Amino acid sequence: MRILLAQLAPRTGDVRANLERVRVVAGLEPADLAVFPELFLSGYRVGDRIHRLALREGDAETAALRAIARESRATIVVGTALASAERHGEIQNAVIAVRPDGEIHTQVKRYLPNFGPFEEGAHFTPADESQPVDVAARRVGLQVCYDTFFPEVSRALALGGAEILVVVSASPVTSAAMFAKLLPARAIENSLPVVFVNRVGVEDGVIFAGGSGAWDARGEPLPLARVPLPGATAEEALFRVDIDPVESARWRPFRPVLRDVATRPGIPAAGAP
Repeated sequence: MRILLAQLAPRTGDVRANLERVRVVAGLEPADLAVFPELFLSGYRVGDRIHRLALREGDAETAALRAIARESRATIVVGTALASAERHGEIQNAVIAVRPDGEIHTQVKRYLPNFGPFEEGAHFTPADESQPVDVAARRVGLQVCYDTFFPEVSRALALGGAEILVVVSASPVTSAAMFAKLLPARAIENSLPVVFVNRVGVEDGVIFAGGSGAWDARGEPLPLARVPLPGATAEEALFRVDIDPVESARWRPFRPVLRDVATRPGIPAAGAP
């Protein structure tokens, strides 16, 4: 599976400009997945504007994402504010996977940080479940930023059949050292490769850390190939990584964590909180 990691800074509050950036980047290199950061379409520090910037099923922005996926022949994985389909007026912090056939899979962020510069609970409604999605003939577990701090989120995705974990993030420099420890740990404890795409840039005084990367099922960093990115700022970068889920499956019997945890009584079913 070939994956593009788009470590970019969105244009705050400008969904159309950010969609155009997705289109350009997705067309630069053939890939199965092109992954963009948390809340990339809107920007992170937008306050109450998040309601009008949120995606809605059937709107022009959603149609544009479908067209980008179709034209690039890649599944577009991108963080966005999303209007709740079940509860009118509520907004969710979500990551969506838009497939070339036009189908869209959604994973809503389960844990909302409400400390330091974040205050996500003032704007977003969290989810209670995590389920893998079918992407490029593989089962992919999607999660958003702070969810990484809760191992049960990754575990639910792994027990649900995920073959790879993809984390999108808008984490600041103050969190960088913690993510550097957590991400390989999530890989090791689930015997799954992990891909992490974090944004860069500055919004409202918050400096975002970048540090995007990928780890194999042993928690070892995978080599990233840098892809030329026209118009990039100093912090922005586009990386390519090739991940073989079959290799992870070969490794799993040597560290059968998922087998052992699944056979213990009281383990929640996949997707349970």
